[in-house]
Amino acid sequence: MDDSNVRFDERGLVPCIVQDWSSGEVLTLAYMNAEALRLTRESGEMHFFSRSRGELWHKGATSGNVQHLRAIRYDCDADALLALVEPAGPACHTGERTCFHRGELDPAAPYEALPALERTIAERRQQPTPGSYTARLLADRGFNGAKVQEEAEEVARAAREESDERVAEEAADVLYHLSVLLAGRDLTLADAGRVLDGRRRR
Repeated sequence: MDDSNVRFDERGLVPCIVQDWSSGEVLTLAYMNAEALRLTRESGEMHFFSRSRGELWHKGATSGNVQHLRAIRYDCDADALLALVEPAGPACHTGERTCFHRGELDPAAPYEALPALERTIAERRQQPTPGSYTARLLADRGFNGAKVQEEAEEVARAAREESDERVAEEAADVLYHLSVLLAGRDLTLADAGRVLDGRRRR
């Protein structure tokens, strides 16, 4: 990839927003110089330039929380970058998933709901909680599949006979059960999204 059009500032730096490839969540804002950008391209893992320390750093070199690069995009003036990554762990040095974990967090943004749900399902899968409905669904694919079918029928009935609010509630039930079903097959909603994207391109 030719990065010759990137416009570094007078310090030789360009801001880089780091975004989760699958969920779209913003993980951090850091800075890159030409060397950091080159190393990122070559290694496939994010490298940045620390303004406070005045040196290059490889994200996750110490913690193991590397960020695997999927794509870099430029803004219209090529003076800011957007890196789409697959994170191997928390982005923030505090252990939080994103550096933007303070401020106005409630209510959560609409796009945050499904990634948060999928992380909760993953936790239930790794550490089943006795009496957990999610754990029961994960343990029994047949039961899970039947619940997806049942909830799909309910949302269709709500669409015919009930209010918009009820349609939204039933749709949420479908998404929950479908997310659990996918997790049980080591899949995510992003996998279904990729299929949709492929169809859009045809």
